[in-house]
Amino acid sequence: MEGHEEEPLDFVARATRLIARFGHYQGTASTRMDASLEDLQDTGRLRLRDGNLAIPARLELLDSEDSDDEDDDDYLGQDDDEDEDEEDEAFYFDVTEVSDSEESSQSVETRAMSGGSDSGAVESPAPLDHAIAHSTAVRCLPSEGSARLGKLKRGGMVNAMTMLKGREFNVSGNGRFSRAECCHVGARFLPTDGPTIVERLNSRAYIGQFSIDGSLFVAGFQDRRIRIYNVEKGWEVQKDIQARNLRWTVTDTALSPDQRFLVYASITPVVYLVNVGSESGGVRSLANVTDIHEGLNFASDSRGDAFGLWSLQFSENGRELVAGSNDKRIYVYDLEANRPVLKINAHKDDVNAVVFADESCNLIYSGSDDNTCKVWDRRCFAQRGRPAGQLVGHLEGITFIDSRKDGRYFISNGKDQTIKLWDIRKMSSGPTPSRRARRIPSFAWDYRWMDYPGMGRDVRHPYDQSIMTYKGHLVLRTLIRCYFSPLTSTGQKYIYTGSHDGCVYIYDLVTGKQVSRLSYHRGTVRDCSWHPTEPMLVSSSWDGNLAKWEHLHGDKPRVEVPHANYEDFFDD
Repeated sequence: MEGHEEEPLDFVARATRLIARFGHYQGTASTRMDASLEDLQDTGRLRLRDGNLAIPARLELLDSEDSDDEDDDDYLGQDDDEDEDEEDEAFYFDVTEVSDSEESSQSVETRAMSGGSDSGAVESPAPLDHAIAHSTAVRCLPSEGSARLGKLKRGGMVNAMTMLKGREFNVSGNGRFSRAECCHVGARFLPTDGPTIVERLNSRAYIGQFSIDGSLFVAGFQDRRIRIYNVEKGWEVQKDIQARNLRWTVTDTALSPDQRFLVYASITPVVYLVNVGSESGGVRSLANVTDIHEGLNFASDSRGDAFGLWSLQFSENGRELVAGSNDKRIYVYDLEANRPVLKINAHKDDVNAVVFADESCNLIYSGSDDNTCKVWDRRCFAQRGRPAGQLVGHLEGITFIDSRKDGRYFISNGKDQTIKLWDIRKMSSGPTPSRRARRIPSFAWDYRWMDYPGMGRDVRHPYDQSIMTYKGHLVLRTLIRCYFSPLTSTGQKYIYTGSHDGCVYIYDLVTGKQVSRLSYHRGTVRDCSWHPTEPMLVSSSWDGNLAKWEHLHGDKPRVEVPHANYEDFFDD
């Protein structure tokens, strides 16, 4: 009997692999959904009912957002006074003053939280009722023909064999799988098996990221070493770079969009640019010995080495770099002009995270130790000299920001042990405290060696503008990073993050539930990266290990999938 059960499982695994490969070839050609889907999101409402996606016969216009109460309007007013930020008050109090019921009246409808145990969520979060939930559902929606062939509602889970059968019958009318159908299958299989150790060094790993196409992997370590691995050649080391003028550690790295150049930053104002290829023919890259490490100075000559850089990213066209620094500023560096072209006095504290919002690179998101996220529009910054808006909700500093690349949504990791999802349409021009402004919880602590004082307590920001909150992981000791899952293979259905407890946490974007917890490392996982087209994830830890997690075809998916009877695919 065991032999008869294994054969159909292998067949389904091969079918799933085939669909995933189709997703690779079809999905890499475009990273955006069709405009018609975005129009549907903006002008009509798709509804989730009993786990299924229902499309009303007559689309209704989205209702405008309900206004906040009078006190919140006072706090988040549109007053453009330059001195508003200076008036913003911080309230410090003892941990014992925060009761579990202090903010119990706040709605959990848009504040879903998940737990951090192996068994899953501590709370049962409410699903997100927002346009992004409907957009995410559409991105993973099977064709109507496939759903009809599987005798399911269109929002139901269609198995891989039914989709292959539908392709043979050309039920979609185009003779191939759509991007949404590839995501419908690919999103079921999480990279949770393993891990396999890619590298083990006696140095803390701070950075670990796949290239845009997944062919390369870049890892940065505290001992000045930056390694570029060729994923397609069995993870062989393509380049071993010794960082120049390192101060403490490599804080960030970035590959150019054409994957010809790598830039790396440290706690100095100078970023170094290295050729990814090898001019000398060898693997090892020593600054100005075997390779040129060209210095890009973000500071003026008069300032010297007065600051360091925490975050770094290339623009989509590869002509600019954006960086966040510990001098409270954002810098934009023009690589063709070889000089900084924009310097923004952005925050009241270190700018730990900065990212371009979309392919146009007109919008920039920033996150700081002043607990705020800000949106900057370069098209009007010269006239206004201030952010387009800001978003509040974190109680502690922001460690990282990742954009959904649609110019609308992004996520942030915070030292208040939460990830928050933001819609920039909810941003305000700045805080305007009213006479009845509610007290904002805050603690006197240092995350580099202390545990969060608000851990385990219902401590929330009274003016939280985020649309979703995710809990369970630990953001301690270092600037831990979080990301959206890949668009091509999962439709950005998940978000994932490293954690101080040595694990990688994966959350469902819409429900907020923890769907997987990858446990292996004995040190903090500062960075992690999901392969853009394959069910593969690499975690980079302070224990010196780069661990590769995969989904082994034939095993049961780690997410809930309706049971499919193999005999249902054949006629009696």
